[in-house]
Amino acid sequence: MSTPSSIEAKGSAAYVAEFVGTLFLVLFICGVISSSAPRGLTLADLGLLHALLLLAIVYSIGSISGAHVNPALTIALASIRKISGGDASIYIVMQLAGGLAGALLAKTFFPGRGALVDYGTPAINDTFLQGGSVALALLAEAIGAFALMWAVMGTAVNPNAPKGVAGIAIGGTLGFAVMVFGPATGGSFNPARFLGPALAAGSWSDAWLYLIGPIIGAVAAAWAYTWLMSADLRPLPEQTPRRGESAEPPPPVVPT
Repeated sequence: MSTPSSIEAKGSAAYVAEFVGTLFLVLFICGVISSSAPRGLTLADLGLLHALLLLAIVYSIGSISGAHVNPALTIALASIRKISGGDASIYIVMQLAGGLAGALLAKTFFPGRGALVDYGTPAINDTFLQGGSVALALLAEAIGAFALMWAVMGTAVNPNAPKGVAGIAIGGTLGFAVMVFGPATGGSFNPARFLGPALAAGSWSDAWLYLIGPIIGAVAAAWAYTWLMSADLRPLPEQTPRRGESAEPPPPVVPT
């Protein structure tokens, strides 16, 4: 686990990146769902949409902000001291603002069709979820966020991870999670993804589980994977530098 001195300070560029990244995440997901109403999308369509979108976001802003675009992931990373509490708070505000902005844009573009599906607001589906079980919906959102955070830990936090695979792994994990749990809960796994369209549509059904479930799952995954890394006693392998990277080891960090 990181010590306080190893937490990288963030700045205005990272905050703006989180706003823009979350805006695009919510705009494109809610926009596609709204524009396709009432016909709807297939599970493969939804999974591919989420996977490619998050992949693009991770590769475009990952080097600037880490591409959290999800308050649950930010809270989880803060809990294992990968981001400071102050930076995490600003990240969450920017993510929620970006999610709302994205949802309002989707509502502006597709006011009629989008209203049929509450502009993509996730909701429990009684047909798929054993009579609309709130407990199962909470578990589904937690498991989806756990899987997403596990991919983040395994490819973006673990120093043993191969370079350049984070976007594919994280985006792919979200896509598969949406295909599994989307029919049951809408496959949010992200408080900003829920709150944005919920505010735009005025639809608040079971809001608490879409806020709490992802946080529980993401924090559990962060701590479980942190323990897993601490139990792995193998030495770190040498990483071959990519084009543009120095082959020299980074200078040691001197605490101030």
